[in-house]
Amino acid sequence: MNQEVFSQSHKAGMPPGTVIHVGRRRTEKTRLNLIDYSTAEFQEKPLDDINETFALREGTITWINVDGLQDPAIIQRIGQRFGLHPLIQEDIVNTQQRPKLEDHEEYLFIVLKMLYRDEIEGETVAEQVSLILGRNYVISFQEGAGDAFGLVRERLRKNKGMLRRQTADSLAYALIDAIVDNYFVVLEDFGEITENLEENLLESPAEGTLSIIKNLKRELLFMRRGIWPLREVISGLRNSDSSLIHDATRIYFQDVYDHTVQAMDSIENAREMLSDLLDIYLSSVSNRMNAVMKVLTIIATIFIPLTFIAGVYGMNFENMPELGWEYGYFLILGFMSAVAIALLIFFRRKKWL
Repeated sequence: MNQEVFSQSHKAGMPPGTVIHVGRRRTEKTRLNLIDYSTAEFQEKPLDDINETFALREGTITWINVDGLQDPAIIQRIGQRFGLHPLIQEDIVNTQQRPKLEDHEEYLFIVLKMLYRDEIEGETVAEQVSLILGRNYVISFQEGAGDAFGLVRERLRKNKGMLRRQTADSLAYALIDAIVDNYFVVLEDFGEITENLEENLLESPAEGTLSIIKNLKRELLFMRRGIWPLREVISGLRNSDSSLIHDATRIYFQDVYDHTVQAMDSIENAREMLSDLLDIYLSSVSNRMNAVMKVLTIIATIFIPLTFIAGVYGMNFENMPELGWEYGYFLILGFMSAVAIALLIFFRRKKWL
């Protein structure tokens, strides 16, 4: 299972630009994959030697995907070859970055969060994805294998749509759009969980329901922290005056921006629904408690006069008028039963029962 290698505190006192992996430990080896394409040709292959990544050709777009950040040496070699600033290299391996956009003239550095549901752990997990957008290349850095880019690869392989006839910023858009679209997959799964919780809550609220609601609210807050800053990133790409972003691509970034706003609206709606479910749960618990107290109160009310009668005839006085009655015992029991029945009828008419 993943575990922390370094937290942010381990970097305290180190010089800026120190490339140290901050995040979860990954047992798999860092893997590099190259896709080089144009309208007429397509090439895809894994890379064993980092130097292979730099045979960039004129007239083609190159996409280099890096799975695994636990080997800073590989990140540094890529940074040296592409002229990435040491602070950029540091941010790539620090997986606790906030989504952001940085313009370094020759390339754009983009950080965003990819969300997915961990079915084994039953929680939402965020993985940092860093993108370097250059003149005719895109480099994507991911924490581990597995991503939301499968459909993008398939479009490139089968030459579907216009992607192979467009520029590198269109590829960057396609990758960002795939990540944002995956937010809705996670939110749909989250919505199903919330609906099932609502049904169970209305039928039979259990003691663990409160804990489940709190965990879901914490997950929503976690997702919100990953999506909220992304709006600024997409807006920056849409309004950027960088020559790396072409006018034809800006309208697509506007579409991604709209999707991001929609995802935020879905999160806010889910938060409100969970707050409502929490109110329903507390009301249900209160109603159940009131129902129990009502039953106990009715029982106590019925037994108060009966206890009084039994107390009177339980006194040990010699000269009690009814002590000599032959059927006194049965008369008193009958009278007590009549009192109890009369109280039950009264409570029924008042609709307290």
